[in-house]
Amino acid sequence: MITVMRGRVSGYRTKQGQALCSLKLPLFLIALTPFAVMVWKTVHHDLGANPVESLSRMSGLWALRLLLITLALTPYRMLFKQPGVIKYRRMLGLFTFFYASLHLAIYVVLEKSLTWDYILEDIGTVRIPIGLLAYVLLIPLALTSSNSMMRKLGAAWKKLHTSVYVIAFLSLLHFLLSEKADFREPLFYGIILIALLLVRGVVRNRK
Repeated sequence: MITVMRGRVSGYRTKQGQALCSLKLPLFLIALTPFAVMVWKTVHHDLGANPVESLSRMSGLWALRLLLITLALTPYRMLFKQPGVIKYRRMLGLFTFFYASLHLAIYVVLEKSLTWDYILEDIGTVRIPIGLLAYVLLIPLALTSSNSMMRKLGAAWKKLHTSVYVIAFLSLLHFLLSEKADFREPLFYGIILIALLLVRGVVRNRK
């Protein structure tokens, strides 16, 4: 009887693992879709009156959205007992870095035309340094996202990657300071971040 039950559990886990693996390609394509939309709109001149601002906003928003989705995987795993979803964390994290890099490139190349005097002038404001700090903190997370780096760093890997919450806060602050009048959208994403942190804390305290 025990052998049969173990076989059923093993079979269920195998099927669950196969289902999760089968979602990797669709998830990859979904995460790539915003970039495809940006390229399409650029080629077809469909970015509105200020194309550079539109591209900057789209890339920044998707960097933030994917960052929050990545952070949501751990609370989801805790609540619904689905450890397999963590397999998607690396891919979503790298897409976050991709859109953040694109956002920075649009700012430096398109908005400021590689004119360092203008860039240095912007660094004197609050908004740009906060965004740059968030990006700089994101770099080591992207570089150490592989399983081999996780094994190599050991306990230090987990400590390093807890900085993702600082990055999320800085990204939201950068977004908030970038808005001129309507703060509803950054506040909405801020509420999501707080909710994720609360869920994580409550579930951990129950253990």
